[in-house]
Amino acid sequence: MMTLEEKFERLRAILQEAGSVVIGYSGGVDSTFLAKAATDILGDKALSVAALSESYPRHEREEAERFARDLGLNYTTIFTSELDNPEYRKNAPNRCFYCKQELVIHLKRIARERGFNAVAIGTNYDDLGDYRPGQQAAREEGALAPLAEAGLTKEDIRQLSARLGIPTWNKPSFACLSSRFPYGEEITREKLEMVDKAEEVLREYRFTQFRVRHHANLARIEVLPEEMLKLVENREEITRRLRKIGYNYVAMDLLGYRTGSLNEVLHQIALPAGEKV
Repeated sequence: MMTLEEKFERLRAILQEAGSVVIGYSGGVDSTFLAKAATDILGDKALSVAALSESYPRHEREEAERFARDLGLNYTTIFTSELDNPEYRKNAPNRCFYCKQELVIHLKRIARERGFNAVAIGTNYDDLGDYRPGQQAAREEGALAPLAEAGLTKEDIRQLSARLGIPTWNKPSFACLSSRFPYGEEITREKLEMVDKAEEVLREYRFTQFRVRHHANLARIEVLPEEMLKLVENREEITRRLRKIGYNYVAMDLLGYRTGSLNEVLHQIALPAGEKV
């Protein structure tokens, strides 16, 4: 077992070996740590790129820009159009493959145009044990995963982020808005906008961690069990506002917030050939 310091030194070595790198940056815990570490180690030979699209929450875009500015990242944005891909819109269990594939292709183009040696994403060591088709796409396109290669877990990254004064060290996990839809329900711009607006409503109540899962005309809200009472106390106002957005029904998930809750039904769905849960 490597110590935290040994893992960090391994990360330094990986980035130094790359020489220059374009990083897929979202403003989340992992990619922000990777972007800051790469900037500290490589200077302007590290470029952080945020991919803006309809599935990227507005609040997260604003935070990512602020973090990039405050941390002194070499930062730029691009626009991706995964919704133009019918394979992405139909929302099969391997949906993330097409999103990550497009992202890495864009990053590789930027690397070629600007003379960078490699592209990298913020996959951590814990991610390797989950069903994440996006990782497969990134590997196939040749993207590096320095955090995972260094053996850094999510908890490791939070600890190191706190030491380095990175503001995302205690940031709740987030995922793109498309993760709010049950597999098989088509993803559209209009539905993504509904979810984004609904989660903005919940953000006003300062829930620690939450999701609005979109089930046609029903919004299934997940919050931490210890914050369920607050949701119940504000149920009438929250319901009124979500109905105004377009939901006919609003429900609370009694199991509370958990990462990837929509993956719980994957064993009932036939995955593409060669893929496993």
